[in-house]
Amino acid sequence: MKPSIISSSLLIIFLVFTATATISGYTFKAYITPNFSATYLQFIDDSGTFLISPNGTFKAAIFNPGSQQTSFYLCIIHAASRTITWSANRGRAISSSGQMNLTAKGITISDESGRNNPVWSTPPLRSQVDRLVLTDMGNLLLLDPSNVSLWESFRYPTDTIIIGQSLPVGSSLSSSSSDSDLSIGNYNLTITSSDAILQWLGQTYWKLSMDTKAYKNSLSMVEYMAVNRTGFYLFGSNGTVAVFLVGLPESNFRVATLDNSGHFVIKSFSSGTGWKQEFQGPDDGCGTPLVCGRVGLCNDDDTSSSSSSSSSSSSPVCSCPQNFHVGSGNSGGCVPSNGSYSFPYSCDVSNNDSYHNNNNQSNSASSIVSFLNLGNGLDYFNNIYTDPVMDSVDLSLCQDQCSKNCSCLGVFYKNSSGSCYVIENELGSILSSNDGANQDMFGFIKVSIGSTTTNDDTRDAEDGGGGFPVVATVLLPITGFALLMAFLFFLWRRSIKISKRKQDLELGKPNNNPHSSGDLDAFYIPGLPRRFDYDELKKATDDFKTLIGSGGFGTVYKGVLSDNAVVAVKKIVNIGVQGKKDFCTEIAVIGNIHHVNLVKLKGFCVQGRHRFLVYEYMNLGSLDRTLFGGGPPLEWQERYDVALGTARGLAYLHGGCEHKIIHCDIKPENILLHNHFQVKISDFGLSKLLSPEQSGLFTTMRGTRGYLAPEWLTNSAITEKTDVYSYGMVLLELISGRKNCYFKSRNHSIDEDSNSSSSSTSGLLYFPLLALEKHEEGNYMDLADPRLEGRVTNEEVEKLVRIALCCVHEEPALRPNMAAVVGMLEGGMALPQPKMESLNFLRFYGRRFTEASMIIEENNDNEGGRREVNNNSSSMTSGGSQAALVSYISSQTVSGPR
Repeated sequence: MKPSIISSSLLIIFLVFTATATISGYTFKAYITPNFSATYLQFIDDSGTFLISPNGTFKAAIFNPGSQQTSFYLCIIHAASRTITWSANRGRAISSSGQMNLTAKGITISDESGRNNPVWSTPPLRSQVDRLVLTDMGNLLLLDPSNVSLWESFRYPTDTIIIGQSLPVGSSLSSSSSDSDLSIGNYNLTITSSDAILQWLGQTYWKLSMDTKAYKNSLSMVEYMAVNRTGFYLFGSNGTVAVFLVGLPESNFRVATLDNSGHFVIKSFSSGTGWKQEFQGPDDGCGTPLVCGRVGLCNDDDTSSSSSSSSSSSSPVCSCPQNFHVGSGNSGGCVPSNGSYSFPYSCDVSNNDSYHNNNNQSNSASSIVSFLNLGNGLDYFNNIYTDPVMDSVDLSLCQDQCSKNCSCLGVFYKNSSGSCYVIENELGSILSSNDGANQDMFGFIKVSIGSTTTNDDTRDAEDGGGGFPVVATVLLPITGFALLMAFLFFLWRRSIKISKRKQDLELGKPNNNPHSSGDLDAFYIPGLPRRFDYDELKKATDDFKTLIGSGGFGTVYKGVLSDNAVVAVKKIVNIGVQGKKDFCTEIAVIGNIHHVNLVKLKGFCVQGRHRFLVYEYMNLGSLDRTLFGGGPPLEWQERYDVALGTARGLAYLHGGCEHKIIHCDIKPENILLHNHFQVKISDFGLSKLLSPEQSGLFTTMRGTRGYLAPEWLTNSAITEKTDVYSYGMVLLELISGRKNCYFKSRNHSIDEDSNSSSSSTSGLLYFPLLALEKHEEGNYMDLADPRLEGRVTNEEVEKLVRIALCCVHEEPALRPNMAAVVGMLEGGMALPQPKMESLNFLRFYGRRFTEASMIIEENNDNEGGRREVNNNSSSMTSGGSQAALVSYISSQTVSGPR
């Protein structure tokens, strides 16, 4: 008998024996066919159940969670525990008379008042539906006549996954608003290629990789999350490798749920004992963003839970920080004690959001912005998972940047490092602790003073309970009419100017408007990207308010275009005297370069003296923030992916596109990271915008000296091998997690016992020389970032060190091209041995580095008294010493013996 006949026979037997199922005395079909409809009222005696799995474990029902009798959903329910494992119409509940319909096209759910306008439906299917089946695993399936799955609920998880179900990379769980309201809440669990992350309205508050109960088993890329009978896992390599695992007691039924309080909970069920919680993230009492409400102060009282199980969280103690008191009404947290202060709205959040429907917030556009001090020794839940927006700045600059950014609602300032953290878009709870940690961290909340909308606690007292002023009744109509007439006059004058400008262009008359771009219409350049108007970019960036970066070519601002696309707007400086047409010709070349590892140029602006480039926005920022910041360290696989992505992008610039482009400024600041650490190189081709006499700017650009190839200062030819050298220096920084020219404090312990010349002076580390010396010894593990804590092997570090040393050969001809580097990283090309004779210049650099360091330290010792008197002198800080040291080396040694 053929296998197909056997399979068909078994399917018929299965359907015969599972055609019905019985539970609690009621008999149900195990599958239903099209042209079936169900309502709660139709199956009210069975709690809305219309379909049950063959073994009776799961049921499908029109269900009202919490028995509130107003909001009903199509749900899959674990029968024994009455737990919802999946729901369909989360976005819009139906009434008790709402209906579920199964047709040959799929499932639709509609309310009684809108039968022809479904509130939810399955997506378009590739063939007609033959039946709807609920499996013993709890998966709702639509099958075609050939028993092929057309749609299944497992592929559309809500807030829960169960055994047999997976959550792939890029997908997420979304919490419900409450136990009785299944609409999507504000918490998300997202799976990335390296982690599982909890976020509240975009702010991260937990990562599995940082949970002490999770064990990292592999450096492979994560592909999906799952729970099974033995534990909780993040799997990779097609499910053959557990990247992260949490071992749990064996259980036949287990769920992983993101609950409406923001906790990710794993629990198991047995008929004898009921539910047992086995894992919770975060597990500390103050770990969730709104545990004490907005600006509520949460103190995690560990003593109350010292005897509890590991899966239980400690009991939080809530209060209000200084300058705040408990708000009345539905504010759900703390409000300013001074009634004339109010919380401003974030410009990125709709004022109609239910989260903001209270009288404690106002639009700061009509008020003066100030900051209320929360006190010291506090922290914010998001700070540990994000980098500061600025380092080594004073508090006034930190607050000034927040004042200019309408998305910023508060700042935290670390006094010891000058680090500035911001709270954007939403305000959560503030963290405190009994252990006295973070005593040098200060918190400030932005408030509006004298706003037209005041706190609900003081509004009646301020207006005296009086009615609308009579004078306002008279003046407002007059003022409104005057403003309308002025606006109409402005439109009339503008239309006349536009018409005249068009006539002048048609007649060939010159355009004398310095802000006009009309002269660009006189010529056509193939491939030129979209041209933006200056006023359009000014509006998109809110008058260039949010500064997100700066460099040798100019400053970068965050903007939102009229189509809601988020962009990075770069204001170009130092472009010489070339004309608009020459500038646009170069932009056309850059705009036609497309590669997955290159930032996309979306458009440009040329008006008068203004030159702007508009790029796609990279939401994870630049590599230097992630690599050198105070957040969680990059895992080795993530570093390797950054190295490979950067190499691929450079290889394309050097040989894959029509016009060879030498980047000339490869450094971590120009390597940007997008979702899931996707690597994109920025600022490629901008060196072409510099006139020849300005090429020397590269030797003085801030932050690039450590990446300059020797040929820059020896009048040698600049080729693509110059980029290879810079790439090698970046690769060394990826390995160590530190800047190559690393000026340590006197009490720093790294390499204290090393006999290498690179560390012969206290407080000094020239990492390229240390890498050369460790390569000669064959001891590569000393070079790896110590924060990786053994999660990398000697062989893995050796591979990148050898590639990096080959890239920084003094002679450009000995350096591999970037295509060869890609081959080495991908494993298709054998690793070469670095040429030691071409790396001896690093020893010369190292000796001069030591000499320069001694000079700087001697100067600092001599200036010690004055430094104590004037702590604001940046030249006396270690950062100033380092800058002077690097400057000394660059000018003294780069053109050293050849």
